[in-house]
Amino acid sequence: MSLRRVNVVILVLLAVAFLIIVQRNLLNLNDFLRSENPDAVPGMILPFESEFSPELRPDLVRTGEKIPVVITAAEERLGAVVAAMNSVYQNSKANIVFSIVTMNDTVDHLKVWMTKTQLNNVKHKIIIFEPQLLNGKITKNPQKLDSVKPLTFARFYLPEFIPDAEKAIYLDDDIIVQGDIQELFDTSLKSGHAAAFSDDCDSASAKGIVRGAGNQNNYIGFLDFKKEAIKKLGMRANTCSFNPGVIVANLTEWKRQNITNQLEHWMELNAQEDLYSKTLAESITTPPLLIVFYKHHSSIDPMWHVRHLGATGAGNRYSPQFVKAAKLLHWNGHYKPWSRTSSFTEVWDKWYIQDPMRKFHPVRKHAGDK
Repeated sequence: MSLRRVNVVILVLLAVAFLIIVQRNLLNLNDFLRSENPDAVPGMILPFESEFSPELRPDLVRTGEKIPVVITAAEERLGAVVAAMNSVYQNSKANIVFSIVTMNDTVDHLKVWMTKTQLNNVKHKIIIFEPQLLNGKITKNPQKLDSVKPLTFARFYLPEFIPDAEKAIYLDDDIIVQGDIQELFDTSLKSGHAAAFSDDCDSASAKGIVRGAGNQNNYIGFLDFKKEAIKKLGMRANTCSFNPGVIVANLTEWKRQNITNQLEHWMELNAQEDLYSKTLAESITTPPLLIVFYKHHSSIDPMWHVRHLGATGAGNRYSPQFVKAAKLLHWNGHYKPWSRTSSFTEVWDKWYIQDPMRKFHPVRKHAGDK
């Protein structure tokens, strides 16, 4: 063999060895990045890296601008979260990434539901909410303490969950989305506004509303205007309130204005001075939001938050045609779509995915219904 051929063979062997070394280094780097996860926040579980199921092809992976959607997952309402996410995902081709905020004892159940069903191709990360965040910020009254659900306050901490996002959507779990979530994400926020909500006086959801506890539509229904701390704010008691079950947030502005700190301040003050209205039914998260965002928030298209489906008489308030046309339905109120007495349960059933662990069971009027 000539010297030239020997040199060629040596060069080829060196090239192969170099490629092997590079591959090993890349694999080691990948493992290192997974273990370090520089985007992790305290209490976060690493995003679950689901593989493609046999029914889904890699070419169906969604790309483009990410749409961060934050939603909470309580163990006793896990089926609601699944139905909500399924409706969001199936009605859009956008690159949706869910941040699912839950408690530590719910994680295993949630992971099974996300990996053993058709949701296994949905991009998501699971975040543990630490109840210690609420120390000193909620009432210690034992009569009221049982009604306090830590996860309801998760919406106050949006930038902590997705620190790199500039804009995000927050959704309550008792909703169903029938439109393309991209449209909601594209909601225009005015300059200096950190969030957009749907006003309680809008024509879609105020239609035929029954006044009373749980159906407030102005500030006096949520805040005690006899308290000095509320008086000093100079807010008008008849100002139209808003529902924070759907939020489009400008997180850059949220952080700039220290919205989370402002909300915590009013939570702490209420724990000391009991500032909320005595007629208040369930929402203990709405009052601080009303204070912080008083006349300083943008509006969501009313069809993107059609609510009160969980109130008495919802079946008479809305026609089936109107419900079908709505972009987002919200069963706020006592009657949830996974319970026996709710209106328009057939809409919710369309998106519900059965629990692979058989722990969650929607209640229906007839035993044969699923």
